[in-house]
Amino acid sequence: MSYDDRYGSYNVVDSFPEDYDYGHGDEEDPAVASPENKPRILLMGLRRSGKSSIQKVVFHKMSPNETLFLESTSKIIKDDINNSSFVQFQIWDFPGQIDFFDPTFDSENIFSGCGALIFVIDSQDDYREALIKLHQTVTRAYQVNPNIKFEVFIHKVDGLSDDRKIETQRDIHQCATDELINAGMDGIHLSFYLTSIYDHSIFEAFSKVVQKLIPQLPTLENLLNILISHSGIEKAFLFDVVSKIYIATDSSPVDMQTYELCCDMIDVVIDVSCIYGIQEEIDSAAYDTKSSSIIKLNNSTVLYLREVNRYLALVCLLREESFSKQGLIDYNFYRFRDAIQKVFEVRQQALLASKPTD
Repeated sequence: MSYDDRYGSYNVVDSFPEDYDYGHGDEEDPAVASPENKPRILLMGLRRSGKSSIQKVVFHKMSPNETLFLESTSKIIKDDINNSSFVQFQIWDFPGQIDFFDPTFDSENIFSGCGALIFVIDSQDDYREALIKLHQTVTRAYQVNPNIKFEVFIHKVDGLSDDRKIETQRDIHQCATDELINAGMDGIHLSFYLTSIYDHSIFEAFSKVVQKLIPQLPTLENLLNILISHSGIEKAFLFDVVSKIYIATDSSPVDMQTYELCCDMIDVVIDVSCIYGIQEEIDSAAYDTKSSSIIKLNNSTVLYLREVNRYLALVCLLREESFSKQGLIDYNFYRFRDAIQKVFEVRQQALLASKPTD
């Protein structure tokens, strides 16, 4: 239904469709299929490529400068990520000197439960050896589990010029895909990302990886599309507050500058909440149960953050003239939040149904 003249031509989301599919989509939910074994993300690459630094910066809020003092990984380190019902997985950080042909390396056990494999390449080093290792890793993993998502982080690009970044990515992409084609494994798809822990590129890349492990992603994207189309919003992200990974966004293209602004807004909200808010500890970060924030930029743009639940926040970008209809936007947000809750409930019911009964 349409609102009155106070809200112009935008429409109220009176409710999301009753017959809307709040389920898991076409793919099987790994957490439902195997509740005791969360989907794994494997971090692999040569020594000193930056694997542990990535994990610490993204999931443990370590300052990039502090990572300079991290020791080289000497054994597999497993890290449970339990930030929300949508962001639940394990990260396994592998030492760079791992030998796939070592009898103690159990390829079947390690790769069979893997959702995504991230191979980190140091872009500032001679990466010929890394490409050889990448090929060995991908082919071995694919033989065990062809459903793995293969992700390549071309890392430490903060030290490269823009032209050099493009050239390096093109070279690595070409060499890696040619090796697979020559080996008769051209069915393997590799995704490539330019990353650095000194900017938001590592969070953007990890967002893309994690989204591939969320079976509810199409549902979340559709809900965001409904929200922005009824509210005059230009861009919306659904963020995991702890890691600043966005688990979903609407179907419009992601602009890196917009994403960076939204990430910075979350930092501001958490910092202010730590000082003035009702503090709730979330991995050393305070985030209030009813957190919200409005930041007006000098280009007639407004950033608007609303708490969805204890771990998730909706961060929107819109024009000031659209934000004059804040009552409409808030009303639509509550309908959106109710719909997100239904997605949570469907997943939770499936988890409970999958547990064996006595």
